Amino acid sequence: MRLQDKVAIITGGANGIGRETALLFAKHGAKLIIADFDETNGGATVDEIRAQGAEAVFVKVDVSNQDDAVCMVETAVGQYGRVDILINNAGITRDGFLTKTDKAMWDQVIAINLTGVFNCTQAAVPVMMEQGSGVVLNAASVVALYGNIGQTNYAATKAGVVGLTKTWAKEMGPKGVRVNAVAPGFIVTAMTDKVPDKVLGAMAEKTPLRRLGQSADIANAYLFLASDEASFVNGAVLSVDGGLTF
Repeated sequence: MRLQDKVAIITGGANGIGRETALLFAKHGAKLIIADFDETNGGATVDEIRAQGAEAVFVKVDVSNQDDAVCMVETAVGQYGRVDILINNAGITRDGFLTKTDKAMWDQVIAINLTGVFNCTQAAVPVMMEQGSGVVLNAASVVALYGNIGQTNYAATKAGVVGLTKTWAKEMGPKGVRVNAVAPGFIVTAMTDKVPDKVLGAMAEKTPLRRLGQSADIANAYLFLASDEASFVNGAVLSVDGGLTF
């Protein structure tokens, strides 16, 4: 198994891509910290992982709160003694054209998608550096690379995540900590449930593979980057988008 006895924290691990990643990592031997604000689905994810015979605990976390992030890491260390992998997956959208985006919409997305990545990484990295090893994986997006109408706040956060990824890769690489990002394209998640079929069809048509991505596509990318197979991959932004941005 590719992650045998590795301890992985996954923020936003209760649903969607985070949940899919947690279940996949469990199959590959990881011990999971499911960090999310959603206690109901977070608990259900933990139960499913344990039913597979793997280890997992749930921690209620608001990633925009620095104290919560510290508590999350302390829980991982207290439970398992180390932190090998941090996946900064938690994220939200509050879409609107620039002229329709109010301060609250801006602040909410910045707080979760950008400040949350800072908080969780700052809490986890000292543990990794003391160990002399670790992997941080950040959720970017193809909108960070080419923009998207109606997503001023979201695109700004994901572009910021790309900048953080490259900066931290240089800072922490000498300490044995690799930092990379995954930039998903159009992925079927709860966020797309309310999108009209006509719009989803147009999104698929824009993608050279002529389909939308699945959560498993992103989970598999995380698995590779977290594993020793990617031991010389650092500071990369891996586009998993069906060829949308090349």
